[in-house]
Amino acid sequence: MADPILDLPCAACGARNRVPRGRLKDVPVCGRCKNALLPEHPVSLDDTSFSKYVSRSSLPIIVDFWAEWCGPCKAMAPQFEAAAREHLGQVLFAKVDTEAAQGTAGQFGIQSIPTLVLFRDGQEAARQSGALSAAQIGQWLSQHTG
Repeated sequence: MADPILDLPCAACGARNRVPRGRLKDVPVCGRCKNALLPEHPVSLDDTSFSKYVSRSSLPIIVDFWAEWCGPCKAMAPQFEAAAREHLGQVLFAKVDTEAAQGTAGQFGIQSIPTLVLFRDGQEAARQSGALSAAQIGQWLSQHTG
């Protein structure tokens, strides 16, 4: 049977890329700009890039809605980074600064931060508010990504 083809968005240029699932460990790069499609660090999204990035991915995307002034957000940031490295190639990780991307934060009714939202096929699949450790993020992901 043929290897399933995944759609992966490029955080740098917005291009949609098609990658065979079996090639995810080969560090795929964007066909247009050559940036990594599976970055080891969460990508930053704003009101302009959010919907394009989230809607173009075959992989689930976990988004950390946060703000610079938020103590728990700052405490969770290294944990979110660690979880991104642990789940490389399984889930895409992104961050949205709710102060800079107020339209996106409002669209999803973000009322407390940090809030994690899991998107599957461009649609919200799960939500969790409050700071979590990398292990807790992993457990939460396994509950909602199967």
